[in-house]
Amino acid sequence: MKKIYIAGAGGMLGEAFYNVFKKDYDLKCSDIDQNSDWLSYLDFRDFEKYKTDVLNFNPDYLFHLGAITDLEQCEKDEKNAYLTNTLSVENAVIISNILNIPIIYISTAGIFDGKKDYYDDWDIPNPISIYGKSKYLGERYVIENKENYLVLRAGWMMGGGIKKDKKFIKKIITQIKDGNSKLNIVDDKFGTPTYTYDFAENAKLLLKKELWGLYNLVCSGLSSRLDVTKEILKLLNLENKISIDKVDSNFFSDEYFAKRPFSERLINRKLELRKLNIMRDWKVALREYLENEFK
Repeated sequence: MKKIYIAGAGGMLGEAFYNVFKKDYDLKCSDIDQNSDWLSYLDFRDFEKYKTDVLNFNPDYLFHLGAITDLEQCEKDEKNAYLTNTLSVENAVIISNILNIPIIYISTAGIFDGKKDYYDDWDIPNPISIYGKSKYLGERYVIENKENYLVLRAGWMMGGGIKKDKKFIKKIITQIKDGNSKLNIVDDKFGTPTYTYDFAENAKLLLKKELWGLYNLVCSGLSSRLDVTKEILKLLNLENKISIDKVDSNFFSDEYFAKRPFSERLINRKLELRKLNIMRDWKVALREYLENEFK
């Protein structure tokens, strides 16, 4: 059984990777936040401790999943954003080169400026936020310094459930549970939802095929924050009980002050060309997510 070291596995994506890969691989998973019993402690910003932990496990693959994904936090603490989202990736690449093993790095649709309606794998990034810049620099370092790698770009992530979901779905569910009869939802932001389990399954397929490179990896179907909210209410049979007030992004400018692209829509063009796209429609994935995690 081959071995995988998964760094930064404590978040919503890490949980999916753990559950998808544990059946076929020997895993060691670490994070600065030990929120599950299958996690050991590691701050991957510390190069020497990162290197020692990985080399002691001697894996066949290194997955570097963790990042600061809170855009406002990145803007307020630029130093830590680059330390966590960029320099830690350099650490991972150096360590993987010492062992001569492939690496998986998770990138984001947030590296684009949003001026196009959608982006394929070959569009040129132009990040407009500290978060986007820090992630893109990590992506570039992997591509320029590794031979065998998978750089996988995710869209609007959904997963993790009540415990680990810190994104849009959880925020909407929380408002519903709190008894809100009206939701203020932006109608000027567009993207592609990405279910963590679909993402992990497609990553596993690419790893088995050893078709290294950069891939967009999102669920099918272009959408908006408004579309996602409407679908949640529909799935929960709350369309006639909760109303939606459409607002623009300025409505939340005090709370969400970091620049966000108008469009973060990705399409999996390379996966389609390789006939390896197993990502489902986002509405199908959303239904499964709600049924499994928010009963």
